[in-house]
Amino acid sequence: MDAGDALVLGTVLTSLCAFQLLFHFVSYWFSRRVSPGFNSLSSEKKIEWNSRVVSTCHSLVVGALSLSVSLFDEAAIADPLWGDSLLAKVNVAIASGYLVSDLLIIVLHWDVIGDKYFLIHHCASLYAFFLVLKDGPLQYIANFRLLAELSSPCVNQRWFLEALQYSKFSTANVLNGLLMTLAFFVVRILPIPSFYSFMLSVVGTEAYARLGLLTQCSWALSCVVLDVMNVIWMVKISKGCLKVIALMRREKASSSLRNGKLD
Repeated sequence: MDAGDALVLGTVLTSLCAFQLLFHFVSYWFSRRVSPGFNSLSSEKKIEWNSRVVSTCHSLVVGALSLSVSLFDEAAIADPLWGDSLLAKVNVAIASGYLVSDLLIIVLHWDVIGDKYFLIHHCASLYAFFLVLKDGPLQYIANFRLLAELSSPCVNQRWFLEALQYSKFSTANVLNGLLMTLAFFVVRILPIPSFYSFMLSVVGTEAYARLGLLTQCSWALSCVVLDVMNVIWMVKISKGCLKVIALMRREKASSSLRNGKLD
């Protein structure tokens, strides 16, 4: 094992331990002090709360690093298929450690937070990241895909507001809902056409042939699985957003009618 491999493995293990520590200890301590409503939650709600705190921390770290790689890492940008970047590999290693940690949490608390879609999502992502870390290709592609994590804070914030019993029509809930829908679309749905257009454009090139059949198929299959899930989630988020907007309009019309009668 060379120094690079040791660094990657060490990052995965450190990430795994850090996110476990965050879930079991830090989130409890921090949430009690920041949010008074946390103490009144049921034990089941606290488990999911802590899981989402971990998810938010992961998404902010990994999202910021992937944005840096996608915009400024010359080695990765110059050769999206075979560019070798230490920052890109470290970021994938951090994400891999988080996914293993979250899988452990999901399995241990399946009755509370078990979700087959997250299980599929995590396994597909881990398999793809394993190929990147093992053989070194597609580092830029992996980091480009990790930009999707930038939508997670808004998704988690929606759950936090609901757990704290904020009204669906509260300013915080409405603004977060709109931002969540926009962020999810921008980082998970909007890139889909250009991403698969790029994938098709490199088919037949020497760099693509060097990937080998296993990596080629894994790249395509894992991305398709993840994007199908993203589309499904986007539809659900959009329906929820439109439903809230419709209810707000109905409430506003009803309020105007009552005011009219009072006048």
